[in-house]
Parts: sequence; C-alpha cells; structure tokens
Amino acid sequence: MKKLESVEQFESLKNGGKHIFLFSADWCPDCRIIEPVLPEIEQKFAEYTFVYVDRDEFIDLCIQLDVFGIPSFLAYESGKELGRFVSKDRKTQEQIEAFIGGLA
Repeated sequence: MKKLESVEQFESLKNGGKHIFLFSADWCPDCRIIEPVLPEIEQKFAEYTFVYVDRDEFIDLCIQLDVFGIPSFLAYESGKELGRFVSKDRKTQEQIEAFIGGLA
C-alpha cells in the first residue's frame, strides 16, 4: 500500500484514477486489527490503488474531509467521491469488502 506523502499528492491521486484512501494511525488498535487482511482486500479490488493516510501527519486534511474516526476509507474516481466508510468503530474484513463492492 502506498503511503501519502503530501496534500498535493492527495489532490493529484484523488483527481486521477480510482483510489481508496485508508485513514489510520500507528497508535490505533482497531487499525492494527485490520492490517493483516489489507493485502487480501487490495488484491480482491485491484482496480483501485490503496493509499495509507497517517491521520496524525495529515490532521488538517482529515478535518477538511470530515474524517474524525479511524480507521476510515474514502473512495474516489477521477475527482468524484464514490463513497466513504467513516467511523470510529472497528471494521471487519467483510464490512470493508462490502463497502468497496458497493461502490458505483
């Protein structure tokens, strides 16, 4: 999974192609729970590029996007938000796959 390096990179990725941004943090226990299944999810949904966004590094971006709970997922295609799975609740592999599978 790519790691977001800058807000400019976020804007560039968001506006081109199909991306799913995972908002997370190293200290987040619920984020660590889903970590082992992420490669499988990425493989299943290979039409998307997955990008890890460190919430602590990009707190202003989180505020701008109304991402106040982690782990959270935002999906974009060519600048259009396709959907968001944003909450502070623990997420299962099934819930994440159902979210991505339901994106239009």
